Amino acid sequence: MPDVLAYATDNKRCKFHPTTITRREPGPTEVYFDIKYAGICHSDIHTAREEWGPTRFPLVPGHEIAGIVTKVGSEVTKFAVGDKVGVGCFVDSCGACEQCRAGQEQFCTSTTEPPVFTYASIGRDGKPTEGGYSQGITVGQDYVLRIPDSIPFEKAAPLLCAGITTYAPLKRWGAGPGTKVAIIGMGGLGHMGVQIAAAMGAEVTVLSQTMSKEADGRTFGASHYYAMSNKRTAMVLRGEFDLMLCTIAADSDLGAFIGMLKPGGVLADVGLPDKPSKLHLGALADGNKVLAGSMIGGIAETQEMLDFCAEHGLAPQVEIIAGSDITKAYDKVVKSQVRYRFVIDTSTF
Repeated sequence: MPDVLAYATDNKRCKFHPTTITRREPGPTEVYFDIKYAGICHSDIHTAREEWGPTRFPLVPGHEIAGIVTKVGSEVTKFAVGDKVGVGCFVDSCGACEQCRAGQEQFCTSTTEPPVFTYASIGRDGKPTEGGYSQGITVGQDYVLRIPDSIPFEKAAPLLCAGITTYAPLKRWGAGPGTKVAIIGMGGLGHMGVQIAAAMGAEVTVLSQTMSKEADGRTFGASHYYAMSNKRTAMVLRGEFDLMLCTIAADSDLGAFIGMLKPGGVLADVGLPDKPSKLHLGALADGNKVLAGSMIGGIAETQEMLDFCAEHGLAPQVEIIAGSDITKAYDKVVKSQVRYRFVIDTSTF
């Protein structure tokens, strides 16, 4: 079994340190690949800081993973040594329940073979899963994604979460020609949401706290840009949008956002703040509006997203960091001091 270098935290103070972890040899239907780059997602921070509940330590996070296949099991048919691949937020599911059969493996409902997430979960071997802040990983072939040649490893990695997290609700709720879409927040998720919605043909507006990223937003494809710190924004944009995608992890005024929807419009949230949100339900009833949530996507849809990004030349804007920078990077993400995704170069371990 290969030992690989990794970075872990031993508690919620998130002081990351080098360590070594053991990966299993690939079974008959599994592949092992060398990890080249791993993105830092805000979900990693929520989990590591126990903001979503107790976490099993030591923790090796990371579910935005890109690398090269170096070993394959005897029955693997989907991949070969040398293939450019990635792994997202989950690495196993039952494959047989209603959700799995519908291509929504992330919502697997099995009680005997529940979904296995890339880290902070329990694998089929009974051991805690460890994520992409490491130099290698073994995964079943059905949960591995093929990265198009045109997307560099370091830009592909964040697509495995930030890309699919924004692509799935934009597709589901009909972003396209003739629709007006607002992206709330333009961080790691939001800047991908702007690009994807624009590529789908929608007229895109960014709602950010300030105007400091306006030039970037327009470069990414936004036609309009507003600051929510301006008290007139909610009034000026009342009844404006068919679809709004909220990507911010902080508390927000849902009522104000819903007021910006057209009748029948949808506010989809992917930001997942750690505290409960409040909403007067009359805001939804007035105009038959919809408040929805979304969580990543299934394997087929994630592959579809990667191919869509390759076709349209879409990619995240990233800052490459070393393993020794992870601790500081967490603080910078929370303070919105990254444009727009930190990606770890695992060769620095």
